Amino acid sequence: MANVLDVRGLSCPIPLIKARDALQEMASVTVLVDEPPAKENIIKYAQSQNFRVDCSEANGEYTINISKQ
Repeated sequence: MANVLDVRGLSCPIPLIKARDALQEMASVTVLVDEPPAKENIIKYAQSQNFRVDCSEANGEYTINISKQ
C-alpha cells in the first residue's frame, strides 16, 4: 500500500478529482473513502478508463484498490 490516497471526510467531487489526478501519475493507488457516492463515482471512473478495481468495506469505510491493467 505504498500509494495510498486518504480522502475520507471529503465530499464529491473532491475524492474523484484527487483519485483521477493520482492515477495520472501512478500505475496503482489505494483510495480510502467513507462516502458511498464517492466510492461509486471513483469505481465508475476507474472502470471507464479500463483500470482494474477491487473494493472492500469495513466499518462504513471503503478501500478501493485501482491499478492499470
